[in-house]
Amino acid sequence: MQSIRHILLYTGISASLLFTGCKSVLDIKPQGNYTSDNYWRNQDQAIDGITGIYNVLLEEDFTGFNEFVFDNCSDDQVRGGDHDFDSQIEDFTYDATSPSVNFGWRWKYELINRANAALVNIPRITNIDAAIKSRCLGEAAFLRAFAYWRLLLIYGEAPIITEDDFLKTNYIKPKATSDQLRQQIEKDLQAAAEQLPEKYDDVNSGRVSKGAAWALLCKLYMEWGKLDQAIVAGNKVITNANYALTTNYADNFLQATSNTSEMLFAVQTTDLTKSDFITYHAPRKWSGWSFFYPVKGLVDEFEPGDPRKSICIMAPGDKIDIGTSIETVTPDLSWTGYHYRKFCSWKTTGGLNYSVKTPLLRTADIYLLVAEAKIRLNGPGAGDAEIMAIRRRASATLPPVANAGMKALMHERRVELCGENERQQDLLRWDKAKLIDIVTINQQPKLSYDGTEVTRGGAPRKFSRPKHYYFPLPQSDIDRSKGVLVQNPLY
Repeated sequence: MQSIRHILLYTGISASLLFTGCKSVLDIKPQGNYTSDNYWRNQDQAIDGITGIYNVLLEEDFTGFNEFVFDNCSDDQVRGGDHDFDSQIEDFTYDATSPSVNFGWRWKYELINRANAALVNIPRITNIDAAIKSRCLGEAAFLRAFAYWRLLLIYGEAPIITEDDFLKTNYIKPKATSDQLRQQIEKDLQAAAEQLPEKYDDVNSGRVSKGAAWALLCKLYMEWGKLDQAIVAGNKVITNANYALTTNYADNFLQATSNTSEMLFAVQTTDLTKSDFITYHAPRKWSGWSFFYPVKGLVDEFEPGDPRKSICIMAPGDKIDIGTSIETVTPDLSWTGYHYRKFCSWKTTGGLNYSVKTPLLRTADIYLLVAEAKIRLNGPGAGDAEIMAIRRRASATLPPVANAGMKALMHERRVELCGENERQQDLLRWDKAKLIDIVTINQQPKLSYDGTEVTRGGAPRKFSRPKHYYFPLPQSDIDRSKGVLVQNPLY
């Protein structure tokens, strides 16, 4: 089994989850008789074991859906669907018992645990090609870093579980500080960058490469405030032809082409190994569940003539091919009148096409982070080349930018990455650097297509600094730790 499009049902060889408050994946009936003692014997098992780590990304309560709920805090979208509790995230009224705060915790630690299993056992395998061994270890290190990255962004502080903890089944640990998490992520990504190949053949398309490790390092350094180091890491991506921007922006979101050169990390899905990411984004009327609605402020951010607008957004009056018919978007299709279009695809025979990949990390993001770091270090104009690369790719007719400052950079990130779970993290980073006032931004009403406020009976949104920089740790896991795990301040 080579390609990660063929996902291994990976049960029976994981250790316990950290403080899990939900039914453990280990309670699922095993699909074989493998244990850590009789697995990890040869190259095929190493490859399949790594594929099993990727498998976690398909989970509905992880990148299949719940990770994207946190961007409801931003000014770009409102929550839809029938999860009333998601309004707590959007309105900053959540607490340590809120379901959305709890859901993803277990899957991040499941990913970490599977990665630890690989990092412990693969070095012991002798009958394995050296390049494949290195690649597998690099993949495990990257995927562990990604889990810690999401823990850092969401919770700020969380326990670090290492290979030594895995061997000793030491899962009840106090949380690490934000800087300790950053150091762990940095260490894992540096190791991954050393061990991973620069590119793959078509059979292995979708596995993480050196470019993914460098890119996540760039994002880490931006969050950390290490702007010089962000530029160094980011330049390794944007100067490498293997990670070039696609000629057409839309290719990143089409079934036939979504594993583009710039798609550095994405959830690999097919109709057989599907994630519910598309289901949650597509209109309920057309086979989806309608959980994320863009707002007028985001739609209006697109400049006249920017083709990314029609690629990203469904607006009233638009004609949409849903495979078996051409349908018209009507204002009542969502609470705002808008839907994300870039994440929706239908089969010609009808029904959603699950082969479109879930984007988690793109080269375009890194171009704009390098531009931001240069502007913040050297002033307006320093990031013009990177910003213009993104604008020229979008359309040759978009007006050029010159001497661009943070306002132009913020605009470009908002339209280029809309809906890709970056907006709230951008706002938080800029607020911490005193480049914006996130409190004022969150006091502004979210508007529907006709300019009316989107209201659902809740109080006005109130962001409290620094409390809402991070979410509380799940209360059930704090209780289960019997005092070892301590809640975040102000919760």
